[in-house]
Amino acid sequence: MADAKTITFYDTAAKRYANLTSTDTPSDQLTAFMALLPPQAHVLDLGCGPAQASVHMRDKGLRPDPVDASQGMIDLANETHQIGARMLTFDDVDMVGVYDGVWANFSLLHAPRADLPRLLAALATAMRSNGILHVALKTGTGEARDEIDRLYTYLTVTEIHGLLTSAGFAVIATVEGHEVGCAGTDDPFVAMRARKND
Repeated sequence: MADAKTITFYDTAAKRYANLTSTDTPSDQLTAFMALLPPQAHVLDLGCGPAQASVHMRDKGLRPDPVDASQGMIDLANETHQIGARMLTFDDVDMVGVYDGVWANFSLLHAPRADLPRLLAALATAMRSNGILHVALKTGTGEARDEIDRLYTYLTVTEIHGLLTSAGFAVIATVEGHEVGCAGTDDPFVAMRARKND
């Protein structure tokens, strides 16, 4: 279940978050992800926020499906981009074999640790054979709220790799770094690209 305080932050700070994350060009991670997809790929943008990634995907001829648990983010995304963003929580992912890719960029880090195996398995089920998953998470240990009351689950790189493997993915790329987010802290993260096993 989505954490109420985390959703409240995104509902009330949608414009602030959009201003922080808006880019005229896709990030290196998004560019690398898109390069692995077939033409006109159907892509689930899980936790799309203001849907900037979906806009870049649409501009490249892909077919993004932007979803979020925050109504404030959905409203902003649609008002700004007419992108067709819709309400969907992690627990609502029950599709079977419909997506060529899943873009989960700093979204699953708000899911409880105990739920991650089930959620990743659901994403694998929702994807077509050889589909590509991008997942980015903050690294560390434990669960904690940040300075603006968002709840985070922190995982090690080894833990994330193991979760992806157990869910039926083969990790094909790993990038580690640091990034300053809405809370103003410089936090370590990892981004992984993985291919769904046949």
